[in-house]
Amino acid sequence: MTVDWMAVWWGLVLLGFFAGVLSGALGVGSGIIVVPALVFFIGVQQKSAQGMALAVMVPMALLGAYQYWRNPEIGFSLGAVGILVIGAIAGTLLGTEVAARLPAEVLRKVFAVFILVVAIKMLISPAAPAAPVAPLPGAGPAPASATPNEEGSSVDGS
Repeated sequence: MTVDWMAVWWGLVLLGFFAGVLSGALGVGSGIIVVPALVFFIGVQQKSAQGMALAVMVPMALLGAYQYWRNPEIGFSLGAVGILVIGAIAGTLLGTEVAARLPAEVLRKVFAVFILVVAIKMLISPAAPAAPVAPLPGAGPAPASATPNEEGSSVDGS
């Protein structure tokens, strides 16, 4: 099936908007929103939808990460991000090769099971206690609670 992109442009704008809101608010990749929407509502093939979701994720992720990094209330380490990127690049190369070899129907079911397992785990597991983020070299601005005030103690009173 060939998609008439001009006929669905408004749907793509809305999909991008909602994917951006959820990605920015929840820190999720756009794939959990974009892939199912492209497949079920627009009729895009599974593998094409996955590739499109990855392409959409790049600008969204960069802007979202910048917004989090510049927020003084959030501990954010660019050094840790750099380390994660090394693994992510290798994983992406392997993952795209696996996806290219799997039938689209198998890929769709694996994607659905993955989302279901993550959702169930998040619903039944208690939240981990918040741990302070120790900045690595290249970290963003220090969280406001760690910034000393005029008396020498941090803003949160420690």
